[in-house]
Amino acid sequence: MQALVIDDSRVMRKLLGSLLSQLGFEVGEATDGADGLQRLAAGPLPDVVLVDWNMPNMNGLDLIRALRGRRDWDPVRVLMVSSETSPAQIGEALAAGADEYLMKPFTADSLRAKLEMLGLAAV
Repeated sequence: MQALVIDDSRVMRKLLGSLLSQLGFEVGEATDGADGLQRLAAGPLPDVVLVDWNMPNMNGLDLIRALRGRRDWDPVRVLMVSSETSPAQIGEALAAGADEYLMKPFTADSLRAKLEMLGLAAV
């Protein structure tokens, strides 16, 4: 399985990448929403995209809207991983097309549980 981690924090990309690798994913990285869209367009499509909300150039919410605007990208599951914790923001992310929402800080177990909820088998 393949995952794309889109976050402007190098530390967060490495942390998520390490956890995903332990779960059996091949992991790619992007530094912001615009970079993430370019990587999606270049293919192959990942099984899941983990995206932060607050990033320069293009935020996570705009990335999700752009991703969901393309029918050929419908199979990609989207997990927003963010420190934005208000119910209104979580609702906005889900309404934009995120499949699940994981609040920072998170644990390896909570990440695994969200991936399992998305139907992505964990090791």
